[in-house]
Amino acid sequence: MADKTSLRLKYKKLREELSEESIEAMSLQIANQALKLPIWNKTYYHIFLPILEKKEVNTEYLLHILQGKDKSIVISKANFDSGEMKHFLLQENTVLKTSKYGIPEPVSGIEIMPEIIEVVFVPLLAYDTSGNRVGYGKGFYDRFLAKCNKNTILVGLSFFKPEPKIPFETTDIPLNFCITSEKIVNFENCHLSL
Repeated sequence: MADKTSLRLKYKKLREELSEESIEAMSLQIANQALKLPIWNKTYYHIFLPILEKKEVNTEYLLHILQGKDKSIVISKANFDSGEMKHFLLQENTVLKTSKYGIPEPVSGIEIMPEIIEVVFVPLLAYDTSGNRVGYGKGFYDRFLAKCNKNTILVGLSFFKPEPKIPFETTDIPLNFCITSEKIVNFENCHLSL
C-alpha cells in the first residue's frame, strides 16, 4: 500500500502530463456522467473552482448543469492561517478573486453553513476502491466534510482510476461516489458495514 506522500507525487505527475485539450474533454465527460447520479433532487450543492496550474477537473461544465437546474450553488474561501473554509452562495453578482494559492474565491457574499449543504463535489489527487481520498494534505476538506450533515452526498471528481487501497485515518470521511470520464464508481456498498 503506497503512502500518501508518494501518491501525491504520482498523481501530480500524472496530471502534469495531461494536455489542456484532454483536461477539457475529460471534464466535459465527467459533467455528463454526473447527470446519471441520483443526486439531482437536492437544493444546496457545493462545488470547487479549479486551480488551473494544478490541472484540476474543470468544474465549469458541472456549474452550468447546476445553474441550468436552478440549484443553490455554494463555493468556498480558504483561510490558510486557520486551516478552515467559509462557504458562500454563488450569485450572479458574486465577485471572484484568485488567491495567492491560485484558487478562485468569492470576495464576499451570503455565508452558508456546512450543515445545510446536501451534495459536495470533492477535489482529490487520488482515491481507492473504498472511497478513501488523498488531497493536497492541508486538511481543508477533511475539516469541512466533518461539519457537514451525515446524509450529505460526497462526490469525488477524478481523471484517473482508483488505487486498490490507500492509507486512511479514523478522521477521514469516505466518498459516496467518484466520477471519472469513463464511469461512476459507487462506494455506497463499501460503507454499509461502517
